[in-house]
Amino acid sequence: MAENNEFFREVEEDYRRDQIAAIWKRYSALIIAAAVLLTAGVGGWRYWQHAQLVRAEQASEQFDKATKAATAGNDAEADKAFAELRNDGTTGYKILARFRTAADLSKRDAAASAAEYDKLAADTSLGDGLRDLARLRSALIRVDAADPTPAMTSLQGLATPTGTFRHTAREMLGLAALKKGEYEAAGRWFDQIAGDAETPQSLRQRVEVYEALVSGGTVTVTEAKPELAAPPPMTR
Repeated sequence: MAENNEFFREVEEDYRRDQIAAIWKRYSALIIAAAVLLTAGVGGWRYWQHAQLVRAEQASEQFDKATKAATAGNDAEADKAFAELRNDGTTGYKILARFRTAADLSKRDAAASAAEYDKLAADTSLGDGLRDLARLRSALIRVDAADPTPAMTSLQGLATPTGTFRHTAREMLGLAALKKGEYEAAGRWFDQIAGDAETPQSLRQRVEVYEALVSGGTVTVTEAKPELAAPPPMTR
């Protein structure tokens, strides 16, 4: 019985070897091609990852260089470096360079700066948060313009209950109304700030002063725009 089992096992193994040999003979070219493609694909993916890492590191160094040039007042050098980043940088640094260019322009040409922010706000490839940030900065530049209506409209759109920048937008709308002597409208904006559970404590303290001004009647308001945080860093 044991000899029969051994015989059948040997026959089965021979049969399997014959099957494998037949398959290899028939499909060897395809198997080799698939192996080559797999190896090439993995190698290509590794190369692409390495190239992206090198490119991101270069963009980081260039952005740092451009920022230092801007801080030192070397506007021409900074503008050139940021322009190169906008054209050739990685996606994250392209966006950062565009925002930084618009911010630097505000010191020299407010209208050009606002126009750059408008382009960012209209760019559908950006996330909603970045587009809203661009709208806010554009509005803050134009809020003191001869015709502030577009800025007010933009701020009202940002002041919705779920708006990321609603706190700043409401504060600016309230201050603008207070400056014009529209105390009822100013009070409504300040009430929205006070009633929002997510309002920062520092803004709550300012609102107490604003509400006292609303209650006190006619006053001369010196408007100070709140500082805005820089855009969130991008991942490489």
